[in-house]
Amino acid sequence: MKNFVPILVLFLLSNVLKAQQQDFFYATMSKQHAQELAVEAPDEIELIATNNDIAAVRLSLEGSHLLHEKILAHGPGYIYRTSEREALAVIQSNKRNVRAETEFTISENETVLDVIDRINITTIEEHIIELENYGTRFHNTATGTQAAQDLKARWEAMAATYNRSDVNVRLVEHTNTTMPSVVLTITGTTLPDEFVIVGGHLDSTSGQNQTNAPGADDDASGIATITEATRALFEANFIPQRTIEIMAYAAEEIGLVGSNEIAQQYAANNVNVVAVAQFDMTLFNGSSNDVSFVTDFTNETLNNYMMSLLDHYNASGEHQVTYGTSLCNYGCSDHASWTEQGYMASFPFEANFGDHNGSIHSPNDTFNLINTAAHSVKFAKLCAEFLIEIAKSDASSLGINEEEEPFISLFVFNGKLIYDTSTSTKEYHKLKLYSLDGRLVIQQQVSRKKGEFNTPQLTTGVYIAALESTNGEVVTKKIVVKD
Repeated sequence: MKNFVPILVLFLLSNVLKAQQQDFFYATMSKQHAQELAVEAPDEIELIATNNDIAAVRLSLEGSHLLHEKILAHGPGYIYRTSEREALAVIQSNKRNVRAETEFTISENETVLDVIDRINITTIEEHIIELENYGTRFHNTATGTQAAQDLKARWEAMAATYNRSDVNVRLVEHTNTTMPSVVLTITGTTLPDEFVIVGGHLDSTSGQNQTNAPGADDDASGIATITEATRALFEANFIPQRTIEIMAYAAEEIGLVGSNEIAQQYAANNVNVVAVAQFDMTLFNGSSNDVSFVTDFTNETLNNYMMSLLDHYNASGEHQVTYGTSLCNYGCSDHASWTEQGYMASFPFEANFGDHNGSIHSPNDTFNLINTAAHSVKFAKLCAEFLIEIAKSDASSLGINEEEEPFISLFVFNGKLIYDTSTSTKEYHKLKLYSLDGRLVIQQQVSRKKGEFNTPQLTTGVYIAALESTNGEVVTKKIVVKD
């Protein structure tokens, strides 16, 4: 990720001044980094104004390259702005106020464990290699646009494979790049106007040689990670209460262009985005911890929640994931676009900054340099956990089918869940009770045709009981609990 380089190769010295004038653009960036670049390359940056720790600048393409090469360890280090006026407005309103913080819970144990068991390392590896094989996905190339169009087709085919009529995939055209972003939407059932978003950037860069920018880790790995997490949700038939959106952003490498335009549009339309997670580089295991949560320009509450997900689901065993924290910088990745608009955003990264893949932004950022997506699998599991626990499963997706077994008896009486399947020809071996918000309340093995189980203190209301037969068929019935 993160380096904006000249599009034109300059052969004639007489064209240098003209090209320099054309290649300047406006941006906002860290005040410290702007001052350091002004010392390092005074002809490549103009400091327009500063406010607190942020600067509005006029920056050249060469300056953006030097910013990454000589000053920053990671990221574009700036956010592209359309005009001097916009850059000044941004630094003057430099607040990053959170629109609203949601109280997050952990309740989807069975669903999460089912989904993360389905994460497939081979699928991730094949997708990374497929994206690498475009040669370059730089934002203004034909192959960059083709990669976006092909990803849309891939996501549509994936949804069709699992018969997901609740899924829509669209291309988002942008003002400041010819490359579109790709957005997959899973419409929520009971809370469709509340959005949970995960994303990564689809474009790649390779210094001054944009014809050879494989971008396997940066960020084919992130796109493959969120795609595989989504596929596993489909395979498990996960139906969300909140709307989920999976985003592949265009033109991150030139200043978060795609994500910034999308986040601005959502904010202008008052879209209720509950939480955002960014997956930008997941392939390289460079630190003692598996995941490093970026703590600057992210939301502390959401970061802590994601850590609690790992504590709950990944503390030990085959799904173990360890984590720590690290700092990035201004304009580090697409999460910053959402943070700037007041949305809660988190950025789990592949390593501590400085320990990450040193081959990014070069022709050497290829899959065979690492040759396994084992590290990305851990991020795919975290992505799935994030989506399931915040979007929450819809218990109605169980599909009430009482008419299939009309004589089965299921009810709650005097603190006991009582069942009778003696009239059925099927053999049942598992009984589950769900609340209407999708929370699993009871799970018991069934060994007899009749029986009863003690129940926790259930509140009054409607529940859904699900009986699973030995051949995998499920019969569900509504149960009303009264005072």
